[in-house]
Amino acid sequence: MLSALALFAAAPPLSPEAILDRAAEAAGGAEWLNARTLVLSGTAVFYGPASPEPRSRATDYRMWRVFDPERQAAHGAEGKVRIHACDGTRQLFTVGYDGTTTWNERGVVPKGEADAFWSSNFGFGIIRHARKPGFKAERVPDDRIGTHPLYMVRLTDPGGTATLFGIDRRSFAIRFMGFASPRGWHVRTYDDFYRLPGSRWLQARRVTLFYNGVKANEVIWRDTQVNAPIDDALFAPNAPLPCR
Repeated sequence: MLSALALFAAAPPLSPEAILDRAAEAAGGAEWLNARTLVLSGTAVFYGPASPEPRSRATDYRMWRVFDPERQAAHGAEGKVRIHACDGTRQLFTVGYDGTTTWNERGVVPKGEADAFWSSNFGFGIIRHARKPGFKAERVPDDRIGTHPLYMVRLTDPGGTATLFGIDRRSFAIRFMGFASPRGWHVRTYDDFYRLPGSRWLQARRVTLFYNGVKANEVIWRDTQVNAPIDDALFAPNAPLPCR
């Protein structure tokens, strides 16, 4: 019997476009590609760069997204977003983008600072647009995360910004993303996948973020809503939102 590695070696090579197509199908097909909104809630742990102990913990960590169907830039602010983190009844931080203005709990964020912030955080969603005109996909040397061998694909947006994606060679789940950011080399790993009930949407429960190889935070998503209505007022600067 051939080993898994031997089977992979014997299989005909896949083009980067074919890998991305299979990844999109595994993620949920048309529902995933054409998602309009996404609401995630769970918990998170945040670390400092020079201590093994957590800096803070969010017992209530939520994110609301309204996607831009015409997105072109991999790591800039797009659509609308709100992220809210609380430890019990104490707010740790809140940050939002209403399509024009970025703000946080201290007020409106200057554009240069906001661009650097979003450029260090946004990136995953660009893979939904990978097969549109102006995007370029290239295979680079394959890799692995733990026991999961990965196809590695470099996706370059129309503006020339590149993002690495690691696609599971068995399931075609998206397990890795990496890109250069103002904070350094940023990596996210995705694990503990599940499908939403009554849906083909594949969601990673565990998302871990690294900057320059050091873990910065880890998120456990416990609830996912796709295409749920979101009140536009939620994205307005300092729109009130209680901890829970």
